[in-house]
Amino acid sequence: MRMTDIQRCEVRPGRLVEWTLSPATVAAATGLPEDSRPPAYVQESHLKTVHSVREDGLFLPTWLGTAFDIPGRVDLDALQDALYGWTLRHETLRSGFRWTDGEMRRFTVDTGAVSLRREVVGDFPDATELVQHLQDRFDTAAYALRWPNFIYAAVVRDDCTSVYMAFDHSNVDGYSIMRVPAEIHDLYAAAVAGRPVAPSPVGSYVDFCEIEREEADRIDDDHVIVARWREFIKRCDGQLPNFPVELGVDPVGLHPQKLMREMIVDADTAAAFETYCRPYGGSLVGVLAATSLVVHELGGQPVYRTVVPFHTRDTTRWSDSVGWFVGAAPIEVPVAAASDLGSALRTVRAELRANRPLARIPLARVLDLLGSDFRPTSPDLYSVVSFLDARGIPGSAQWTDRKVYGLGRVTYGDKVYVWFNRLHEGLWFTCRYPDTDIAYKNMRLYVERLRDLMVSTVS
Repeated sequence: MRMTDIQRCEVRPGRLVEWTLSPATVAAATGLPEDSRPPAYVQESHLKTVHSVREDGLFLPTWLGTAFDIPGRVDLDALQDALYGWTLRHETLRSGFRWTDGEMRRFTVDTGAVSLRREVVGDFPDATELVQHLQDRFDTAAYALRWPNFIYAAVVRDDCTSVYMAFDHSNVDGYSIMRVPAEIHDLYAAAVAGRPVAPSPVGSYVDFCEIEREEADRIDDDHVIVARWREFIKRCDGQLPNFPVELGVDPVGLHPQKLMREMIVDADTAAAFETYCRPYGGSLVGVLAATSLVVHELGGQPVYRTVVPFHTRDTTRWSDSVGWFVGAAPIEVPVAAASDLGSALRTVRAELRANRPLARIPLARVLDLLGSDFRPTSPDLYSVVSFLDARGIPGSAQWTDRKVYGLGRVTYGDKVYVWFNRLHEGLWFTCRYPDTDIAYKNMRLYVERLRDLMVSTVS
């Protein structure tokens, strides 16, 4: 899935229709008793950060979403049935939080109380105006500190309809988003044909939150995972690492960000690079090793440090679930001693093997245990370099034809986030970075030299 923003996902004019949870559903949630299942640590950290930033006077949208086309003249009733059925399938979408004495308390609406409200917003003959409307609407309707915090929309035309779905990050991760288009297509086709749908049951992310938190709460500040994070942060001068090139940002405060995205290499080059890296563990190892060499060339630091996200869907129970199933592990590459790609590949492989177990304990729990030893200075706790091979996700072969995109809201932060997605047509690169001239220059250099390194390695 090509990750991008709402401005660059081929938005075209049409008649806009929206779906949200109905007023009756929202009213039903008002008097619900507390659901004893707690938030995940990543949810709690995320929502408290947005809350803190809001108290400081900054509105910070943090939604993720997807866009995709349905060919032909759409049947809006069938599409509504598809959206409704999909919503019921994922419990996190009918579960939210109240703030009581500064603490988050969960509530969850029963499936029988859930209904969708459809509204025809009107015609938008100008694509630019439509883009701005969608972004503004998603910022409000999918905002972290409200409930519900998701919205569905469709731009209807005679030849095809574009569907947009936006969720606050507390409900979804990138993998969740990538599964949505095919699932909605299948449910829509069944609704049009009048076929009954009995989808296989999926594990509830709300249940996962409880299980993960119980496990995380068993550790204390003497645990080996906490000790290893403590030492890593100490070597990062008391903070989690940013991308190690000059970004031109002040040491404090929030900074507007920009998005950069493109196909970094084509399918043949991506396959050849994967083959080259396979003895060392594959493309994730290759991307991190190549990055360590390029940023050493650009920034000059002798050791490349970063945080690598890993999924926490450790059993098949969570394979089809919608939620935020992501942990984090640190790696360190002494580039001065691993100055060629082969050496870097061996070092990264060893680091990932040794440190991936750290991702099983939520980093937010670790940071709580570190207490005064760690004080974050930004909503972006650390810089990320992520890799995902998306070719096995259902429907991925049709993503180009169906104009499928993953959407992210780019707002404020001082860190660089880099995502690589292996698609059928090649290796897709996306990053968000501080909106400064020097950051843009260095991220462009990073992309170009990374491409050159990959191409020269397999030529």
